[in-house]
Amino acid sequence: MEELTLTTPALLFSAISLILLAYTNRFLSYAQLVRTLKDRYEENPSAVAAAQIANLRKRLLLTRTMQELGIGSLFLCVVSMFLIYIGLQIFSAYVFGLALLLLIASLGVSLREIQISTHALELHLGTMEGKKES
Repeated sequence: MEELTLTTPALLFSAISLILLAYTNRFLSYAQLVRTLKDRYEENPSAVAAAQIANLRKRLLLTRTMQELGIGSLFLCVVSMFLIYIGLQIFSAYVFGLALLLLIASLGVSLREIQISTHALELHLGTMEGKKES
């Protein structure tokens, strides 16, 4: 195994930062949608709105998990850099490996959340197409 340098974990900083920004934007759009659906549901309770709220709750949980894993990955990158700095090369390599695993997990959860979001949009499109054909 090659020796880990300070630049190796530092390379992930920009990637993880961009991913966290995307996750935060997704979270903010879901928060706005939840507020809108809640108001709509309070005015006119329906099973469809309740199902949409349940779907959004699941997606918000996944988004929070994605953010936590991404932040954990960034944190471990910083710890890895510190360990390199103080000369604990072997330990820093394991910590960096764990950071990579957290990043992979975050991306995996993101993929699952995208699948759920896409399915929800397909249901909306199907509803619109059904009304159009009537």
